[in-house]
Amino acid sequence: MRTSTRTAGVLTGLILSLSGAALAAPSAHADIPACITMASQAGAEVTDAVTAACTRGVNGDLQGCVSGLTAAGVPGGAANGACRTAALEPR
Repeated sequence: MRTSTRTAGVLTGLILSLSGAALAAPSAHADIPACITMASQAGAEVTDAVTAACTRGVNGDLQGCVSGLTAAGVPGGAANGACRTAALEPR
């Protein structure tokens, strides 16, 4: 195999693997601070439980997020909105 062909193959493989890793990575752009802010505006005290619930929302567990925020004192509608916000990119 020629060196140029081998180099092109290695570079192509590297690019594909790096782009795949970027797509499979957890959502680094998720908006936990916005979720926490919405929960506090709804009357909840910002605690580790609120942060943990918003983190669940970032990871795609909306039901777990809503349950956690509701248990922390956030009303259901506000908890649902905050969890949906957690999954969005910050603006």
